Amino acid sequence: MWPRGQCWTVSYPVNIFNLLMRHNPRAVIVALLIPVLFTAGGCAVSSAAVGRTGAPTTMTALDSIFSAYDDPNVPGAGVLVIKDGRVVASRSYGLADLGNRTPAGERTNYRLASLSKQFTAAAIMLLVRDGRLNYDDRVMDLLPGLPAHARDVRVRHLLTHTSGLWDYEDFVPDSQTVQVKDRDVLASLARADSLYFAPGSAYRYSNTGYALLALIAERVSGQSFAGFLHDRIFVPAGMSATVAYEAGISSVPDRAFGYTVRGSGTTPSDQSSTSAVLGDGGIYSSIHDLVAWDRALDAGTVLRREELRDAWTPMTLTNGTVTRYGFGWFVDRENGTLKLSHHGETSGFTNFILKYPERRLTVVVLTNRRGGAPWDLAARVAALPEFAGSATDKR
Repeated sequence: MWPRGQCWTVSYPVNIFNLLMRHNPRAVIVALLIPVLFTAGGCAVSSAAVGRTGAPTTMTALDSIFSAYDDPNVPGAGVLVIKDGRVVASRSYGLADLGNRTPAGERTNYRLASLSKQFTAAAIMLLVRDGRLNYDDRVMDLLPGLPAHARDVRVRHLLTHTSGLWDYEDFVPDSQTVQVKDRDVLASLARADSLYFAPGSAYRYSNTGYALLALIAERVSGQSFAGFLHDRIFVPAGMSATVAYEAGISSVPDRAFGYTVRGSGTTPSDQSSTSAVLGDGGIYSSIHDLVAWDRALDAGTVLRREELRDAWTPMTLTNGTVTRYGFGWFVDRENGTLKLSHHGETSGFTNFILKYPERRLTVVVLTNRRGGAPWDLAARVAALPEFAGSATDKR
């Protein structure tokens, strides 16, 4: 017997198939029945069979790490591993849409949540390259609605979470049903009478800052933020199905819907009152398109290497303290090696990206459920022996 739960894919070269058809048609019938017999023997064809890429030992290891998602009746997950510029593992589990029983696959588009911030930061970097913006520009000069107490906040402060601006979520009541947009974030700041701290003097993670960056990109470029991302980032990178989603304006192909999983069952939790804010988390993408993004980063297709060095350098505060954040990325050193990462958490989605440029290793985990710890899963994947290795591309 074959191992329980293992689904086998049987394929036949076209030339052999045609030869059998001419000389032994009965053999063709037997060959076509083999997958059916495997299924009848206890191997249920499920969403767990979707998106299998990688060596057998690697796939077994991934299945063990993602056992909580390896079920055809639960919200899904996608895992991607890129090593030396090549996809060495791509795996999908569970369902993208429970209502329609749609399996998750490599082209399933998940809401990226805060993984979107690296794209928002890239948009700003492109506008700086174009000469239409400067990192030290005052935000007040770019967005006249900013309150007077924020007069010293600069674009760089927004990128690095050192602005001191209040969290816009504090002004959104739990009872609110109308979704907040990026422009509403700017308006909400009028309700604050101070900053958390002087700009540049401390670090505090800020979704407010990234919503304002989206507004700055719109104002400076003359395009909608979603349109700018599409034209200047997604298309050049080859991310054909990635979209900054706006209800009633755009659509998400192969869309995953978000859920909350509890002991009593699974409930839909796809949207919240803040899910329509684009700059801090409104992009949908897939493990398929994130391969293209990773390759674009390595090849300098969208951002140049000197721009990436800026993005991957943590901010230094006015007192000399070095933070852990650059432009849209958390930046650390692990055993002397550059480690880039970002988490993404929003209503019904929890994600993580982990990138070691010097090891030429990237791990992406996307899930359409609230909670879980994809950062721990990504770390376990990166630690697998087959992905270990010395630095091969020092930058």
